[in-house]
Amino acid sequence: MFRKLHKINQYRRKGRNLIAANKIKPEQWNISKAEAKQALKAKGYDVKQIKKIYHLKHQVCISYWDGKYNVCSSFFSYRIFARWQIEVEKLIYCCQNLKQWTKLNYLMQYEFAYYNYPSEIEYIINAELKNHLCVLNTTERLAVFHVV
Repeated sequence: MFRKLHKINQYRRKGRNLIAANKIKPEQWNISKAEAKQALKAKGYDVKQIKKIYHLKHQVCISYWDGKYNVCSSFFSYRIFARWQIEVEKLIYCCQNLKQWTKLNYLMQYEFAYYNYPSEIEYIINAELKNHLCVLNTTERLAVFHVV
């Protein structure tokens, strides 16, 4: 009489985010307490002081005192830090041809689909991708004209 509950697993492609693809290595960032406090406050947390920061490969564990001086601890994505956006922008500008840009764009579309990016950061990164695509297309056209 008992029905067997089916466990639903959301399929995620392996190696399709920026960390798994080894494009960004945030566990080596050495995030400061001030940087962590700023990121948590931007997310709406009431943070008085950061107690400890534990760096893991795909996320960071931050222990902090809240406004009532309770000790809180939670895991956070590295994507909440301003440094993440800077690293993604560096990746975009390092693309020297359309093939590299296409691979990065594919990773970024996966990132936007599966991870919570603040809308303003997603907009900025998409704009940077489009701008760099225009630059690459123009550069490629100029190279063709010079060769002919």
